[in-house]
Amino acid sequence: MSVKIRLKRFGTKKRPYYRIVVMDSRAPRDGRAIEEVGLYHPIEVEEKQLSIKEERIREWISKGARPTDTVKRLLNKLNLYMK
Repeated sequence: MSVKIRLKRFGTKKRPYYRIVVMDSRAPRDGRAIEEVGLYHPIEVEEKQLSIKEERIREWISKGARPTDTVKRLLNKLNLYMK
């Protein structure tokens, strides 16, 4: 089973917010997640935009979970994933 750290979309039309989740790579975008590890609000003020559980993300990456490109970009803002 290939595991990804990716975004799960919530919110209304033109007012999205996302949960950063750990999921099986074959699951649909809004399907069942293994674990929720953060939130991302692209419309909010800069300091309230991103909240994550750093320890859980580091643990999942050490177990072999791969973040998607968008999640990599978000993690690099916080200096958590530098590849």
